[in-house]
Amino acid sequence: MISEPFAVGDSLLHRTDPAVKIISAMVLALSIATSSSFQVAGAGLLVAACCCLAAELPVAPLTRRLAAVNIFTLLLWITLPLTGGGEQMVRLGSLPLSVKGIALAGLITLKANAVYLLLTGLLATSTIAAIGHALKRLRLPNKLTILLLTTYRYLGRIELEYKRLRRAAVLRCFHGTTNLHSYRTYGYLIGMTLIRSYERSRRIHQAMIMRGFKGTFPLLIRQRTKKRDLLFMALCVCTAILFSLWTLANQ
Repeated sequence: MISEPFAVGDSLLHRTDPAVKIISAMVLALSIATSSSFQVAGAGLLVAACCCLAAELPVAPLTRRLAAVNIFTLLLWITLPLTGGGEQMVRLGSLPLSVKGIALAGLITLKANAVYLLLTGLLATSTIAAIGHALKRLRLPNKLTILLLTTYRYLGRIELEYKRLRRAAVLRCFHGTTNLHSYRTYGYLIGMTLIRSYERSRRIHQAMIMRGFKGTFPLLIRQRTKKRDLLFMALCVCTAILFSLWTLANQ
């Protein structure tokens, strides 16, 4: 099973309709990601932080995942100041640094953190199953929702199958090194994992058909959109429109 540490809680965002959160996250993330303004990126980061605070997310796992995101932005801070170009340059010792590259790295960092915190605060507060059923309510293709739900359900089984094969290799004195034998063994492990996963998927599909599966999963609890959900969505859409107008005004 995929770990969902943020989906457990009783905050306002946890009780919000997942379909409303999907729409709100989409419009807000698009307005922030397409902006070229530092003010919009900073305001988006503030809004995203407020969503995480409202969701009462645990700090430790959120910080770890945010650190993983910023590892990639660190690479931008290493490369863009050296390759950003532009006429204005500053010097760090003997290295000429591009002011345009530094500004671009800062803008990307702000937007990446804002979008990540926004998606975490809005979408990670619902389970994958709830998001899949919400996508179906939003009239997305049924095959897409079935693919999402089954992938979530059986991805953990594929991981267990790989670990079992890897453990069998270790019991036969396999130790991974940088040689042709290790590369060939890893190739066999991945190939056998895919073959066994395919065979398991066929058995699962046959079992589902025997139990009357007709392409949809029945819902035990139906999520209903309340007035407060609509108010929250309207607030998010208005904020996204404000960000877009702010971006246009600064161009």
